[in-house]
Amino acid sequence: MTKQNTAAWIEKDRKQLHPTYHPKSHANPLVIERGEGVWLYTTDGQKILDGMAGLWNVNVGYGHEELAKAAYDQMRELAFTSNFSGMTNLPSIALADKLAGFAYEGLNTTLFTSGGSEANDSAFKTARYYWKRRGRPGKYKIIARKGAYHGITLAATFATGLEKYHSMFGPAMDGFVHIPAPNPYRYEGQVKAGETIGQAAARELEEAILREGQNSVAAFIAEPVMGVGGVIVPPADYFPLVRAICDQYGILFIADEVITGFGRTGEWFALNHWNVKPDMLAFAKAITSGYAPLGGIQLSDQIRETMESAPESEAYMHGYTYSGHAMACAVGLKNLEIMERDHYPKRARELGKRLLDGLKTLSEFPFVGDVRGLGLVCGVEIVSNKETKAADPARTMQIFKAAQELGLRSRPLGNTLAFSPPLSITADEVDEIIKRLGAAMDRAA
Repeated sequence: MTKQNTAAWIEKDRKQLHPTYHPKSHANPLVIERGEGVWLYTTDGQKILDGMAGLWNVNVGYGHEELAKAAYDQMRELAFTSNFSGMTNLPSIALADKLAGFAYEGLNTTLFTSGGSEANDSAFKTARYYWKRRGRPGKYKIIARKGAYHGITLAATFATGLEKYHSMFGPAMDGFVHIPAPNPYRYEGQVKAGETIGQAAARELEEAILREGQNSVAAFIAEPVMGVGGVIVPPADYFPLVRAICDQYGILFIADEVITGFGRTGEWFALNHWNVKPDMLAFAKAITSGYAPLGGIQLSDQIRETMESAPESEAYMHGYTYSGHAMACAVGLKNLEIMERDHYPKRARELGKRLLDGLKTLSEFPFVGDVRGLGLVCGVEIVSNKETKAADPARTMQIFKAAQELGLRSRPLGNTLAFSPPLSITADEVDEIIKRLGAAMDRAA
């Protein structure tokens, strides 16, 4: 390919509307032709180390022939059939069986979706359904966190705690309440004397339940590590306190592990870092390493039993055309086999430490305010003043663009640069991330 060819492709691309689109930000997109391992190759000859694993999801890396073969074999046999009540298929049966209890003990039932937004939307509907079946229809509200990202269906949009995602799509849906996130670097709430930030953030949940009325709150949803909100790793005491509060007030706890699931943080699922178990789990992205669109929710046995006891007039009337898509589920099964065989959570722990340690060496730059991460998901927060912690999104974008020119892809999230490379990355490639980001910071300085 040549630059002339690339220009022609970009002109044709104008007929496509891209997610989170603005013509200014999409004026000169990278046109990706192929991928191999952690590397992306553009039509105009650039070779880019993908420090974001696509969109947090290509865990086994690009060009994995076993996944391509699994998709091909299944499509030849049966690409798709309806999975609505009264029909099923072998790959969806096998994957649901594999996932039963895989993430958390007691979560043995799976509803498949096409992605994470659908998964969280399904979780909200399921929470409402559950409480109606339990004779408490007034419990419909969802408590989320400021800075949270839960997707872009209409309900997931307003569960998301980032104003830019819903300011143009209002009025806001009723029933979504937001509280401060447990951000150790810049906590937005009030910390009382003797409290840790984890205790203060958990108290905000309890106060929101009491303020809204526990008989109106259906569920609390949280990402174990906040992704789009700036790669926020919570204090160690936060989630055990959250679980206790949800139990005390009869609130379902939904874990949004769309980003953190399937090995990304060094555990198969991230709440295991704190020995906490949710009532519902939303997953997507790395279930297929991005090779096929697939997501889902897992339900506690108690929620499943409530469904099972329903009369026909109160059936669970929810699902999608592509729920349990045969080819996608076959790819998911093979992807899990690869990640188990090649010990991907262990790789994420070991190489994640190497990445985090390397990123911390860049703290010598006067504009690096904080470096944080868990496993192979890390963030570097850029500030104009380390003492005041004043955010500097302009310099963040400058560093992002310089790094991309140097062949490193990250993701600018406000004033934080996010990194979540494929779990297949090597130690040398981790070091290459540090080297290229350091060079980009030198340019920005």
